[in-house]
Amino acid sequence: MTGQEKPIKDKRSNAITKGAARAPARAMLRATGLDDEAMAAPMIAVVNTWSNVTPCNMHLGDLAEPVRQGVRAAGGTPIDFNTIVVSDGISMGTGGMRASLISRETIADSIELAVRGHSLDGVIVIVGCDKTIPAAAMALARMNVPGLVFYGGSIAPGRYKDHDVTIQDVFEAVGAHSAGTMSDEELREVEGAACPGAGACGGQFTANTMAMALSVLGLSPMGANDVPATDPAKMEEAQRCGSLAVDLVRRDDRPRGFLAAEAFENAARAVSASGGSTNAVLHLLAIAAEAGTEFSIEAFDHASATTPVLADLKPGGRFMAHDLYQAGGTALMCRRLLEAGQLTATPTVTGRCLFDEVVDAPETPGQEVVLPNEAPLKAHGGFRIIYGALAPAGAVAKLSGHDRTAFTGPARVFDCEEDAFAAVEAQKIKAGDVIVIRFEGPKGGPGMREMLAVTAALVGQGLSESVALITDGRFSGASYGFVIGHVAPEAASGGPIARLHEGDEIHIDIAARRIEVNADLSDRTPASPPAPKEQATSVFSKYAALVSCASKGATTSAANSTKEVRR
Repeated sequence: MTGQEKPIKDKRSNAITKGAARAPARAMLRATGLDDEAMAAPMIAVVNTWSNVTPCNMHLGDLAEPVRQGVRAAGGTPIDFNTIVVSDGISMGTGGMRASLISRETIADSIELAVRGHSLDGVIVIVGCDKTIPAAAMALARMNVPGLVFYGGSIAPGRYKDHDVTIQDVFEAVGAHSAGTMSDEELREVEGAACPGAGACGGQFTANTMAMALSVLGLSPMGANDVPATDPAKMEEAQRCGSLAVDLVRRDDRPRGFLAAEAFENAARAVSASGGSTNAVLHLLAIAAEAGTEFSIEAFDHASATTPVLADLKPGGRFMAHDLYQAGGTALMCRRLLEAGQLTATPTVTGRCLFDEVVDAPETPGQEVVLPNEAPLKAHGGFRIIYGALAPAGAVAKLSGHDRTAFTGPARVFDCEEDAFAAVEAQKIKAGDVIVIRFEGPKGGPGMREMLAVTAALVGQGLSESVALITDGRFSGASYGFVIGHVAPEAASGGPIARLHEGDEIHIDIAARRIEVNADLSDRTPASPPAPKEQATSVFSKYAALVSCASKGATTSAANSTKEVRR
């Protein structure tokens, strides 16, 4: 402690540090280097998702030390833990991708176990690759212990043939290579250029979308998440966040105080205005469920329908996360929403309300990343929630990157991602087809894989504007085209998508918010799911047995009691 702070009388950590009966606990803590002063201070869990398996998280170990310094400077005692990460970019298109969404639950559970198991007073979670971000927020909401989330930041852009590239370009290059329009050497050059160092994927993909959402929710301090991974200012933000974690404990400001329905509405608008990932729908529903906040899938449709796209960001736009940071960051985009009357004043971890954090946000002169309200990139947001014969509990249509609002075509039905990808690679998909990938939902996958390998291959073959894709799985934030995911109920739960036959005519009408089929599905027997991919005793089977519907956030928590919306 610095000597200026008043002791906190009813610290949670008193359960392990106070009284004669706790002498064994104190003895073990002393072995780690803690003394009486350290045990008397607020004990802050510094939970890290560091790993050297992915650039998104490989620098988080370096960020932990300034976080600790910030905790100590504010009179707290840092207590380190680590949890896991599953890299979407590495596992994409493989069976390992089934572990990605499941890891969100494991990360949240492990944070809760570490913090509750040691009766700690506060939490700061250092996050990178995309499931670590919502997992951290879910854990904070569930425990309701003072804390915040600190994002490690975006990767710098790669350079290939005099233009910026991201991992998205590599996936699309695979499609171009299979179509014969890119050579082996060119593919290798793109591969070597796309990821120049530490940081999460550079577009407004899931990681950057969720980092922005948490800033708007109030669980991350405005501006901290925007700073790119390798920018020297990131260390300063790390120290600020460490100090803030102690301040939250002293104020007894808890996560659920930030997570009212209005905060989620703000976050949904920010996701829409930035052209962000449809995964935000799944993750924000899950966080709301953990917080006990009533927030349904329908709220996303309202946010998207009434919020223009203001940020010209990849995957559908021109710029990347580092460009947004240089232009003015999340605060500038929120300032635009505030000026348009599309934000509500909600509290944040800094102690200031969201309005105060963004009202005077600076704007870099001449920037072209965040557009003015009177001249948006698109009049409406990047996704819609649609219903119909194929999705009575809802599905998420991704609109960014194309202008189509209707599509009719024959179903090309595949019972797993691999079969669909093989068909695309073999050029068996033609313009006008509606690709259907089923049994890839939360239960059916299990794990609700992302279909980036398929969507990127379609882009690479020049088919993204002329085919549609429907799945009970998910899409990467880097996916674009006429794509509809999160179809609920999923095939593994007997949803209508399991009754589709090859050649059935599917009609999609975004304006009417409908997805229909010219066939009577009620008399058909659902298709049988593929053979189980994992042993019945595995974590995958446990997840499949517990997981909720995608329209409820696909969580395994008993907190998720939100009813499905059927229309």
